Amino acid sequence: MIYAFLSSRRTDVLTVTPWLAPIVWNRLYNIDILNAQFHKRGVHIGLTVFAIRKYTQFIEHFLDTAEKFFMTGHRVTYYVMTDQPAAVPNITLAEKRNLVVLEVPAYKRWQDITMRRMQIIRDYIHDRFVNEVDYLVCLDVDMEFKDQVGVEILSDVYGVIHPGFFTSSRKEFTNERRPQSAGYIPEDEGDFYYTGSHFGGTVEEIYKLTNHCHHAMLADKDINIEALWHDESYLNRYFLYYKPTKVLSPEYSWNYYYGDPAVVEKKRFVVFPKDYAKVRDNP
Repeated sequence: MIYAFLSSRRTDVLTVTPWLAPIVWNRLYNIDILNAQFHKRGVHIGLTVFAIRKYTQFIEHFLDTAEKFFMTGHRVTYYVMTDQPAAVPNITLAEKRNLVVLEVPAYKRWQDITMRRMQIIRDYIHDRFVNEVDYLVCLDVDMEFKDQVGVEILSDVYGVIHPGFFTSSRKEFTNERRPQSAGYIPEDEGDFYYTGSHFGGTVEEIYKLTNHCHHAMLADKDINIEALWHDESYLNRYFLYYKPTKVLSPEYSWNYYYGDPAVVEKKRFVVFPKDYAKVRDNP
C-alpha cells in the first residue's frame, strides 16, 4: 500500500521547494487521509472575499461554485466584504457552513481597493476572526471553482505560484524593481512568483502577513511610490523573506489566457472571463 502510493509520485514537476516545503500538485496526496486528520482536529476554515463596486456581480457564482468544490464536508465560514451588503444573494449553504457579510468602504480606484484589503483583513483578524476560525483562505471574487479545493492546501502559511510564471526564470518575474520601494526584489532573487489572488494559512500567520504588507504599503505611500502590482508585489516580497510552509501549484489559481499545459492536470480555481475595463470603471 505504501509503495503503491509513493510510486505514483510525479517526476514531471517540482514537488518540493529548496527550503523543503511541499508543492501541491494533483496526484501527490491522499485526500481521504488528509480529510480524516482535519476532521479529527475539527478545524474551522474562514474564506475572505471582497466584492466591491461592480465586482458584486461575481459573488453569487463564486459562492455557488465554492459550495460545490471548496472544503466539502468541512466547517466553513464565508466572510464577504462588500460596500453593498444588499447585493449579496441569499444562497442555500450546506451543513456546517455559514455566510457573514461585512460592510467595508469602497475606494475610488481599483488599485486602492486591492491594496486596502491587507489592512482590512488584518483588522478583522484582530477584532473577530482569531476567535472564530483556525485558518483563513483569502481569494479574489472574480474567479470560480472548477474542481475540488480541500484541506490539502492548508498549512501555517501558503502561497500559490502565478500561472503566468511557473516556467519562468526569476529575471522574468514582474516583481517591484525600484530599490527605494518596500516591495523591492532584486532580479537575482526570488523563489517563485506568487499570485495575489489566493493565499492563506492560520489566522495568526495571516495576521503577520497582512500587517507586514500593509505597513510596507504605508512606507511607500510616504515617498509617493505605488508598487508595480500593488498588494501582489508586497506579498511576493514577504514570501521572499518569510518563506511559505506550503506552496500551491497553478492548479489553485489558473487563467486560461496562459493555455492548457499538460502538467497542470486540473484547473481547480480559475479566473472568470470578463472585460476588465468595464468592471474596473468607477460607477
